[in-house]
Amino acid sequence: MALTLDQLVEEARHLPAEQVAELVDRLSQELHLGADIEESWKTEVRQRLADIETGRVQSISGPEVSAKVRKIVGR
Repeated sequence: MALTLDQLVEEARHLPAEQVAELVDRLSQELHLGADIEESWKTEVRQRLADIETGRVQSISGPEVSAKVRKIVGR
């Protein structure tokens, strides 16, 4: 008898974090078979870089992002 989704999730909760990460990675790869993910990311990075270089978007420094996050979460 096949496990239900809820049963699978419950079983996964008992696995070490490394195995859960591997499970997620394997399932993600199965979902994206045939898609050239690496090339898609390269295209995305090129577009984001071009947006910054042309001034279409402005980058935010790491410390500024951290300060905004702390303000949002109240820390």
